[in-house]
Amino acid sequence: MSIRLLAIDLYRLTREVERLEKELEAAPPDQREALSRQLARARSDRDRMRRALDGQKDHSAGAGVSLGSKR
Repeated sequence: MSIRLLAIDLYRLTREVERLEKELEAAPPDQREALSRQLARARSDRDRMRRALDGQKDHSAGAGVSLGSKR
């Protein structure tokens, strides 16, 4: 998957986490448990996407870099 698509998904997931956090704050007590589970799942998805994006950036940035120097 391209970095651009990963970034778009990360943005979407970040907005979803923010929406659920606000919804949880305003939710009545009987709905909080279900919203907490949704929020935990959304955070997990967001964090997994962030790691994937960071891995893609590291991989593509290091493609042309030499770690050793030959003299």
